[in-house]
Amino acid sequence: MTADASSPLATRPAPGVAYRWLVLVFISLAMFGNYYVYDAISPLADVLKAQLGFSDAAIGWLNAIYSMPNLVMVLIGGIIIDRIGTRKSTLIFGVLCLAGAAITAASGELRVMATGRLVFGLGAESLIVAVTTAIAKWFKGKELSFAFGLNLTIARLGSFLALNSPSWAAPAYERWQLPLLISVGFGTMCVVGAMLYWVLEARAERRFDLGQAGGTDKVVFRDIFRFGLSYWYIVGLCITFYSAIFPFQTFAVKFFIEAHGTSRELGGFLSSMLTLFAMIGTPLFGYVVDRVGQRARFMMFGSALLIPVYLIMAYTQISLYVPMALMGIAFSLVPAVMWPAVAYVVDQPRLGTAYGLMTLIQNIGLAGFNLLIGWSNDYSAASAANPGGYALGMWFFSVLGFVGLLFAVLLRRRETGPHGHGLETITA
Repeated sequence: MTADASSPLATRPAPGVAYRWLVLVFISLAMFGNYYVYDAISPLADVLKAQLGFSDAAIGWLNAIYSMPNLVMVLIGGIIIDRIGTRKSTLIFGVLCLAGAAITAASGELRVMATGRLVFGLGAESLIVAVTTAIAKWFKGKELSFAFGLNLTIARLGSFLALNSPSWAAPAYERWQLPLLISVGFGTMCVVGAMLYWVLEARAERRFDLGQAGGTDKVVFRDIFRFGLSYWYIVGLCITFYSAIFPFQTFAVKFFIEAHGTSRELGGFLSSMLTLFAMIGTPLFGYVVDRVGQRARFMMFGSALLIPVYLIMAYTQISLYVPMALMGIAFSLVPAVMWPAVAYVVDQPRLGTAYGLMTLIQNIGLAGFNLLIGWSNDYSAASAANPGGYALGMWFFSVLGFVGLLFAVLLRRRETGPHGHGLETITA
């Protein structure tokens, strides 16, 4: 039902700028906790191997199983978000994240830890979809790319702290369980952030005219087959780009220690450079894109940056800061453009479903490549005694860079033709 001129809703003001940004900060806290819990495994990899006897395949399994429920759950979660709203769904998924972190820390048995990561994954990706959908509703037509950038900056602070925990929480790494207990503490933010967002949006519904931010429409499941080619090109870039980043980070600290002789602290910092660059660069790139457009062109450039970095690390002695900086720029640029772009090529009522489907397909890549890289490291006997064993996995990652660039080129071709949605031209 819409309000007529005499309706009280017609006289309500829209939320102010400060209120919208406060909503963004609070809902981003939920993703902050989410990102910390996810990245808590990487700096712990060699400790799990030494103290619990885990193989690289087992460590890869801990992150792969995170993605497996999302082969179904994020699509269901996206439909749930579109039906019950972002407020309720964010809290539900935040509780699942915290529960999963607690189960993972409860036991050193691979079966129990894997169960915890599965429960965590069940909520984590759907939580990201809920947060992403909420931001699109509150900021579309305003500062959307910049808002996504700030959201990712806050979220990636969680990754940065987790990857650098061997430095600021060094004593905890004397025992495998303590870093995971720390991750449970940070995981509480998944629930706290969701509750604060609930309060703000409930208050806004009483006081403001929220327009599109306030309601959801009925979602028809067959709508997922009606998304256009531009959406599918973005999805293709998403799966290849993230499959080249996150599975690499699963083994990055161990790779730096064994193949390049770094300390665990330096290895954690090098891995966290991706996050550090993204925390600074993502909102800046978002701000630029909001004003100049050219979204597909930016995604082409970011994808191309990934192609050489893995081979540089595998075959040269160039300072690791160089390839990690290139990856950091790519990791800042592509997400800053890619996720907001979906809001321009998909109608608002189907946005949660679109993000859910995109995240589902992304998780196929994450699960597959975590398992593939774990297998390839074991197959090639990658270790400090055989650092060349890591080369096979690096080739897999480089191929993903080429494929991602192809999808970005196809997207630009589509968007500069008669069926474009304005990705190259729309500005704030």
